[in-house]
Amino acid sequence: MSAGVMKSGSSAVEAVANKYVVALTVMIGTLVEVIDTSVANVALPHIQGTFSAGQDEVTWVITSYLVANAIILPLSGWLGNYFGRKRTYLTCFFIFVVASMGAGAAFSMSALIAMRVIQGFAGGAMVPMSQAILLESFPTEEHGKAMAIFGVGVVFGPIIGPTLGGWITDAIDWRWVFYINGPIGVLGLLLAWIYVHDPSYLHRAKGKVDLWSFGFIAIGLGSLEILLNRGERYDWFHSPFIQWLGLFTLLGLALFVWRSVTASRPLVDLSAFRSREFTVGTTLMFLLGFGLYGSFTMLPLFAQTMLGYTATWAGLLLSPGGVASLVSMFAVGVLVGRVDTRALIVVGALANGLGTFLLRFVDLGSTFDYMMLGRVLQGLGLGFLFVPLTASAFVKLEPQQIGSATGLFNLMRNEGGSIGIAISSTVLAQRSQFHHARLAEGFSALSSGFVERLEGMRQALGAVSGQDPQTNQILAHHILDLEVQRQAYVMAYDDVFFLLSLVFLTFVPLALIAGKARGRPKGVAAH
Repeated sequence: MSAGVMKSGSSAVEAVANKYVVALTVMIGTLVEVIDTSVANVALPHIQGTFSAGQDEVTWVITSYLVANAIILPLSGWLGNYFGRKRTYLTCFFIFVVASMGAGAAFSMSALIAMRVIQGFAGGAMVPMSQAILLESFPTEEHGKAMAIFGVGVVFGPIIGPTLGGWITDAIDWRWVFYINGPIGVLGLLLAWIYVHDPSYLHRAKGKVDLWSFGFIAIGLGSLEILLNRGERYDWFHSPFIQWLGLFTLLGLALFVWRSVTASRPLVDLSAFRSREFTVGTTLMFLLGFGLYGSFTMLPLFAQTMLGYTATWAGLLLSPGGVASLVSMFAVGVLVGRVDTRALIVVGALANGLGTFLLRFVDLGSTFDYMMLGRVLQGLGLGFLFVPLTASAFVKLEPQQIGSATGLFNLMRNEGGSIGIAISSTVLAQRSQFHHARLAEGFSALSSGFVERLEGMRQALGAVSGQDPQTNQILAHHILDLEVQRQAYVMAYDDVFFLLSLVFLTFVPLALIAGKARGRPKGVAAH
């Protein structure tokens, strides 16, 4: 009897230990994939110089990855069911590592872009499968804790990506931005081979593969990603190219939804959207991606272009917020199941709204500490949003729906981020033009203040430059115009941060109809 009790206790301890090893294993895969969505951004000028590529050509290093990522995300559930989740995860991870090595060794821009496409397809399938594996490894009452671990990769990846990429590019070489995935990937593959297992209910889907659904979603999501990434460059819908992309996006997505609803064996199971909790959760995750990626992009851009920060210092500006996110995620992971998740979501939304609203007042004299305060508030709020949102969204779903649901859930976060970056960039460009026009109205030849400043600057230049008065007059004009442009851009950045703060406030009414995700009795088994 005693031996039996000891054996049972030993098995329980082993099960608890194994689920945390599984969590560490899938977090490695999630982290390297999410980092690779942004790690190459800061290396683009170096890549451009290596291959003597044009600006339009080199941006495909980022766009190609995002397009492939978007297409594969909703299909990850079907891949896991058809080939087995462990086999698919290992295969995708292996392909991702090999493509990373290929990207680092690329001999031409075309080869690099091809490797980035393969990376995007393989990596995109890994993230939702990681989330599904975590949800199945932890009992229902510990889903908040599981999603806190998952959130480390999803939230911390975009923060550390640019900083890590900048440091590697400056200290070693841009190729090591990709090579670094090799040793980390080998560790992740070994752990997954040993500790990841398929759930008993997972069965291979019968019948032919619905290739029509794949074609429709590839056209729809591929066109959408290209539209969002290239829209600002082509002046949006004033360009026939963007108009055609918009048409392909609408047709592709509409036909995909029609096919998914009417086909006897659809490629992607959309039945999860029948759950109110899942529908509200994915909507809020879309908004979180919008605000999260929008602010992640705009703040370092402001610091570099307006305040002269280096890429490393701009990355350090984000880092304290990342640490705050980690702390709040693990704290909230314990609270989920004990506190109403709707209250946690409201707290997180208000903290994020306040953090971005503080950034609304940045100017050319803003200090590192002030901007860091806004990021820390955002970071604390993210933990209160990501963990409860994920736990509440899946609370009413059946185990068989988890695979497809995680793919759709992550797709909404990614698309929210793409749209958030695109809209933030567009607002920045348009509002800077607006503010420049308004400020320029006060700098006319009829303005006494303008004449006085121009004359004072001309005299100051004359005292140090040794140029003739006419040349000094022209230089003074240029300097004042540059100052007007800088001030206009600062005001435009303020407008963008104000917009992002409003996005977080929309969480509050939606949180009231989100799922509660309260804890269940300890005896409830894991999926």
